[in-house]
Amino acid sequence: MKFLKNKLAVVIILLSVTFLSLIGYSVNREKMSFVENGVGVTMNSVQGVFFSGFFKIKSSFKFITNISNVKTENEELRRTNSELQSKVIEYSALIKKNERVSKMFKFSDKNAQYSYIGADINGLCGNSFSDGFTINKGETSGIKKGMVAMTGDGLVGQVNSVGDNWSIVQCLANENIAVAGLVDRTRDNGIVKGYTDENNKSLAQIQRLSLESKIKKGDVIVTSGLGGKYPSGIRIGSVLSVHEDKGAVMKGAIIKPYVDFSKIEEVFIVVPTDAKAGEIKY
Repeated sequence: MKFLKNKLAVVIILLSVTFLSLIGYSVNREKMSFVENGVGVTMNSVQGVFFSGFFKIKSSFKFITNISNVKTENEELRRTNSELQSKVIEYSALIKKNERVSKMFKFSDKNAQYSYIGADINGLCGNSFSDGFTINKGETSGIKKGMVAMTGDGLVGQVNSVGDNWSIVQCLANENIAVAGLVDRTRDNGIVKGYTDENNKSLAQIQRLSLESKIKKGDVIVTSGLGGKYPSGIRIGSVLSVHEDKGAVMKGAIIKPYVDFSKIEEVFIVVPTDAKAGEIKY
C-alpha cells in the first residue's frame, strides 16, 4: 500500500513538472497543441480532485472545532431565556400588585380619616382561609387586635391575634365574624356573618333586616360604620338571593363576597383615626 502511495506521488509530481514545462513553452503561442491541451486537462482534473478533497477536509475540521462553540452559545441562550422568563413573571406579578394597591389608594382617598398598614400573607392557620391566615406585620408596626383587614376589592375580616411582627386575621367567611352591614341602595341595616353553602363554598349572609326591606338580588352590601369598629363604605359583596324568616319577623340574604379569600396575597389593616390619618404604609 505504501509503495502504491509513493508511486502515485511520483506520477503527480512528474505530471505537474510536465504541465509547468508546457506552460512555459506555450506561453508565447496563441494556440496549444493537442498534446498540451490533453496534459492540461488531465492535470486540472487531478489537481481539482486534490483541491476539492482538501477544502472538504478543511470544512469538516472547522465544523468539528465549532461544535463546542455552538454548544456553549446554546447554553448561554438557554440561560438568558430562563432569566428573561423569570423577569417577565416578576414584572407581571409587580404589575398585578400595583393594580391591587392602586385600588386601596382610591379607597383611602375617600376615607382619609383612617391610615392603612399593608401586610403580606405568609401562611394559613388551618386547612383554608376561612380558618384564618397569618400576616407579616404585628404590634411593632402598630397593629392591634380587632382592627379591620381589607383589600382594594373589599372587606376581608379582622385581626384576632397579634405578635411582635406577625398577626392572625380571621376572614369574613368564618361564621364567628360579625359585621354591621348596610344595603347600599335601600339603606337598610343588618348584621353580616360568614356562611358556607352546601357545596362548601365560602359566602356571607346579611341578617336581621326588616320584613319591609326592599332588598333584592344584585344589591351591594357595604359596611355601615355603626359601632365605630369598621369604617363605613367598605364593600362586602353582592346579594345572590333573598329569604324571609316570618317566625322571627326578619328578612335575610345570601351574599357573594367581592374578595376571593382563596386568592388574596396581601391585606391592608385599617388603623383608627390618629395624627397619621390618610396614610398608607407598606
